[in-house]
Amino acid sequence: MTPDSWVPVPDNSPFTPHTLPYGVFAPEDGPRRVGVAIGDHVLDLARALGDDTFARPTLNAFLAQGRTRWQQVRADITALLTDAARRPDTEPALHRAADVRMYLPFEAADYVDFYASEHHAANIGRMLRPGQEPLTPQWKHLPIGYHGRAGTLVVSGTEINRPWGQTRPAGTETPSFGPSRKLDIEAEVGFVVGTGTALGTSVGVDDFADHVFGVCLVNDWSARDLQAWEYVPLGPFLAKSFATSVSPWIVPLDALRHARTAPPARTAPLQDYLRDGKDWGLDLSLEIRLNGHLVARPPFTSMYWTPAQMLAHMTVNGASLRTGDFYASGTVSGPGPDQRGSLMELTWNGQEPLTLPDGTTRTFLEDGDEVTISATAPGPDGTRIGFGQVTGRITAGPRTAPADATETR
Repeated sequence: MTPDSWVPVPDNSPFTPHTLPYGVFAPEDGPRRVGVAIGDHVLDLARALGDDTFARPTLNAFLAQGRTRWQQVRADITALLTDAARRPDTEPALHRAADVRMYLPFEAADYVDFYASEHHAANIGRMLRPGQEPLTPQWKHLPIGYHGRAGTLVVSGTEINRPWGQTRPAGTETPSFGPSRKLDIEAEVGFVVGTGTALGTSVGVDDFADHVFGVCLVNDWSARDLQAWEYVPLGPFLAKSFATSVSPWIVPLDALRHARTAPPARTAPLQDYLRDGKDWGLDLSLEIRLNGHLVARPPFTSMYWTPAQMLAHMTVNGASLRTGDFYASGTVSGPGPDQRGSLMELTWNGQEPLTLPDGTTRTFLEDGDEVTISATAPGPDGTRIGFGQVTGRITAGPRTAPADATETR
């Protein structure tokens, strides 16, 4: 069991000594650098460890060093924060989280988004293809995904400008151009790749932890009306490429040992390269809040495809990995009506408006709406591992913050 930290950690803090997530921060009037969250503080790793690897504006240099190094640094940080004898030398490297600004923690190389929830895929199928089989024929044989736009990944707190594009309203023949009227959320979980691979090689499911450094939260904003008009036959494009929000803290895989679980039972045979012998399902509990109101609790444990299977499929054709590659799970939805990870599902494509506790209703997002996604996972001895949160507010005007900056703590 990890001992208590000498740094004060509030009872409701997501960032205990069991978590120790990594992010990129800047103190007031200071340069960006890598830090680790502990309670209401951020530890400056370059100063605390005396290592210039962490005096950089992204995590990428550290990510490229590989799993052995990741584990050693985590052990070193744990010792710094739990050994009272190390306090005099370490305490000067602590910053109050309220006094720093957070940035996108890694420089993204490529971005892939999957469609790994059976419940989400089936709900969408029932809405769009009524009277037909809700899942497409290949869905249970391979993790479906698409290549997104790495350049529009933004950190939590960045305002989301309502996208414009072509739509074709029902009953019309000619498309129109204007702002999306069906702007939606997708509560997802993201995975950050550390070590790369050579072109022409693949990553097996059992090698997942050698390449993926850690886990974060994602909101893959989606313009459903743009998507409906553009996505046949090549899939998502402008409806999703305008912004994808990422939480500022990356929880290392080594913090999630107690969250690992077997995926749901398979109802179709798997190819050998997708047989996950190490049970890389994850027991994460997500919460979605709209304007502060809890609207859904999606369980990641219900996801049909594991992150290890997603990575194996992503590389089985010989596609190479690069440090900073990023992939997301797709919308996390469970079997219950209150476990759906998108407004499209929660309101059944606008047919069943969602009533909020303040009496207002929503089908899709309105200007000024703020969405916050948070999550926890089991830790050792009944503790909880926290992921912090990913937040975004919808605006009709230009973004008011840099695409990689946030004032969300």
